[in-house]
Amino acid sequence: MSVIFPEGFLWGGAVAANQCEGAYQEDGKGWSTQDVAPQGIRGPITEVPTEENLKLIGIDFYHRYKEDIKLFAEMGFKVFRTSIAWSRIFPNGDELEPNEKGLQFYDDLFDECRKYGIEPLVTISHYETPLHLSKRYNGWVNRKLIGFYERYTRTIFTRYKDKVKYWLTFNEINSILEEPFMSGGIYTPKRELSKQDLYQAIHHEFVASALAVKIGHEIHPQAQIGCMVLSMPTYPLTPNPEDVIAAMEAEHKNYFFADVHARGYYPGYMKRFFREHDIKIQTEPEDAEILKHTVDFISFSYYVSICETLNDGSRKPTDLFGGVPNPYLETSDWGWQIDPQGLRYVLNMFYDRYQKPLFVVENGLGAKDELIRSDDGELTVHDDYRIKYLNDHLVQVGEAIKDGVEVMGYTSWGCIDLVSASSAQMSKRYGFIYVDRNDDHSGTLERYRKKSFYWYKDVITTNGQSLQR
Repeated sequence: MSVIFPEGFLWGGAVAANQCEGAYQEDGKGWSTQDVAPQGIRGPITEVPTEENLKLIGIDFYHRYKEDIKLFAEMGFKVFRTSIAWSRIFPNGDELEPNEKGLQFYDDLFDECRKYGIEPLVTISHYETPLHLSKRYNGWVNRKLIGFYERYTRTIFTRYKDKVKYWLTFNEINSILEEPFMSGGIYTPKRELSKQDLYQAIHHEFVASALAVKIGHEIHPQAQIGCMVLSMPTYPLTPNPEDVIAAMEAEHKNYFFADVHARGYYPGYMKRFFREHDIKIQTEPEDAEILKHTVDFISFSYYVSICETLNDGSRKPTDLFGGVPNPYLETSDWGWQIDPQGLRYVLNMFYDRYQKPLFVVENGLGAKDELIRSDDGELTVHDDYRIKYLNDHLVQVGEAIKDGVEVMGYTSWGCIDLVSASSAQMSKRYGFIYVDRNDDHSGTLERYRKKSFYWYKDVITTNGQSLQR
């Protein structure tokens, strides 16, 4: 039986400003935390941007966005997820007045999307806190960032209220647990960061996110504002009840972030965690009321599932996502385990928990692509492995819809090749569109349609009917 997607399903793709725009100091832009992380999330931080950082040029989307949006329109995109670089609007983050040239760039970008009938889905803060806020204030550890973020969100909601309907407050907000500098702009080295400061920073982000929902609805009542979490379903490695509890506690770490956004208060299991770790969150009297401004929908990324166990002998210290490997799953070129059914599982878990609309805003396969000349003389990539990956995951989205889950849309990650967040490489490619740029900085930046480009175009045209079960 064919997979049935609802009428009006928002098909599209996703990128992040810091991974594609480049132009890192053009038109008044300030430095962000990404500009000093040339090796990705696990690499060293530099004092100033260095030429080895591929993100400083990205794929030059800042100058080529019209060409790229036209290609997205050719695929039939209904929605395009991107982010606003905070340091384009407020270069240091704590100015009183915004940078007009930065605001104008996003005016032009959103106008170009809407010219083709593509709805922008905009992430307000996507892993690029202004560097000044990180160095001077220690990022989100400092409560002052709530005010700076409030000024920023009020500025962009007012400016783009007639152009943007769909918003996300923070990208993969729960990633701050593992990557406090990238996710929270926290300048204190991870190994020195106390749990007290980490969870204080998280509280500040929660308040800021709820304020954004409140402000956004006041300025644009029809706006749909969601949170965005990194979803990572966690299975017990064995039926041993101790492994089941270990998996539950690992899931709690991620559910915590969606729980506060969707329910408007701290769950009991986190209050227990705070007591047992002597964490005392400092709050202001108004915080509890602010948190009640809950999101309209839950959005999430999905790449992998993991297993948990109390058996330390099964654990590998180099595991990027924590947990332990699942012996039943294959892995990608970068060691990420591939689990399409996990996407159906997490969609059901989120919907059962919150009864709010869900949006899959990141999912994709990072792989090494080879640009070749096809029989008709065109340069392309025969990426059947990517087609299979996306097909199998989208079939599971369809299964979740049959289960009764309300799914708003799907935006494949890295719909055009860009610089990887985790490794800062170009060779880890996700896109339907190949960009001629390499890890050694060589390449023409020309764009080429991959085989998956035409496959995804057919998926959108048929509203999922062309998927292969």
